[in-house]
Amino acid sequence: MMRDFKEIFLEVIQAVLPLTLAVVVIMLVFVGSNLGHFTSFLTGTVMVIVGMTFFLMGVKLGMLPIGEAIGANLPKHGSLMFIAAIAFLLSFLTTVAEPDVRVLSSMIDSVSEDSIDRNLLIISIAFGVGFFVTFSILRIIYGVPIKYLFAISYLIIIVLSFFTPREYLAISFDAGGVTTGPMTVPVIMALGIGTASVLQDRSQLSEGFGLIGFASIGPIISIMLLGVLSS
Repeated sequence: MMRDFKEIFLEVIQAVLPLTLAVVVIMLVFVGSNLGHFTSFLTGTVMVIVGMTFFLMGVKLGMLPIGEAIGANLPKHGSLMFIAAIAFLLSFLTTVAEPDVRVLSSMIDSVSEDSIDRNLLIISIAFGVGFFVTFSILRIIYGVPIKYLFAISYLIIIVLSFFTPREYLAISFDAGGVTTGPMTVPVIMALGIGTASVLQDRSQLSEGFGLIGFASIGPIISIMLLGVLSS
């Protein structure tokens, strides 16, 4: 366990340190920030490193194993309704808990002057992810090539872009991006790999991956539809 903790800690340091150094140079050379701002930034950086380390440790010890276990056991039940319900519920709740989704909703709420409901935005994003992850799991079970699903999905996005209000159009693509965060990605990938692992003549590499790219389409379409319905 300590070995895993050290590895994750070093990975977080490697990810955060270059950004920290860049911001420090900008603050000292170009912005000329005072001592208070500089101290607050360094304090926040330390808290980010500690928080991300414990967060990713929890994901590795808890979320990844349980995601693979659930994915491996879903096809054994034989009920498509049960499989769809569990896949949707797990991905929906994971997206609601995703920190990146919370940050996006907070930023939109701060500039929209309450014209876009924050809770409705989060639910719409989570619903889009849940629906498309469920579709992905069923795709793995039935062996449908993912390229056809991508083609159809992006065709829908192109059509909806002509009817979606500009503000929702911009938000929709950001909504697709924030679903690839540290909470959602491990769970969805583990769910897909676990499902593919128990199916005969299926490759975990070709069937278990691609879910994140496909799942990120869900929020784009759901926010577009929200914009069309609210206009």
